[in-house]
Amino acid sequence: MTRTLTALSALSIFTALAQPAQADVYMYKDKQGVLTFTNVPNHTGYKRILKDGSTRLGGGGATSSAFDELILSASGRYNVDPDLIRAVIKTESDFNSNARSTKGAMGLMQLMPETARLNNVSDAYDPNANVEGGVRHLRMLLERYQGDLELSLAAYNAGAGAVEKHGGIPPFNETREYVRKVLRFYDAFRGTNLNSIQQARQ
Repeated sequence: MTRTLTALSALSIFTALAQPAQADVYMYKDKQGVLTFTNVPNHTGYKRILKDGSTRLGGGGATSSAFDELILSASGRYNVDPDLIRAVIKTESDFNSNARSTKGAMGLMQLMPETARLNNVSDAYDPNANVEGGVRHLRMLLERYQGDLELSLAAYNAGAGAVEKHGGIPPFNETREYVRKVLRFYDAFRGTNLNSIQQARQ
């Protein structure tokens, strides 16, 4: 009886989430068979069962706080500053979990298909999997470049091959601007200064 009531309660939450909220809905079934529904999964056991009907949130429809649990969780596992993760996500997708670039980069941290495969991300539009894979990849780059943040960010954007070929940040306007933008957002998030964040967007 308890299990049925819990599942029914979860189903009502699912119904509420599935309607005007315009968010992906995830389900988790525990060992006792209890179902939990959420639009902000906080561990890899959740499976997406409803994709957001709107194709894009666009223009900053979400904020860093919407993904704080995922960011903090990945930050703890990979020892990457959560504000740096927020800055990368802000620059890459503006916290749009459905974002897709013209080059095929996907989700919050804009994982390219090869990067997603290397980091065992089967669904790059799943925020939990995307952040997990993106932060793992960022950790690998930070280790590769011995904590050099600018080189790590350049490699995140242009690839490690380009960084090594040019012996530093590649002479690509996009990559140079990308590094500057992430660092501006990083400073803004660390200072929790909303004005700085607005200025960095310009």
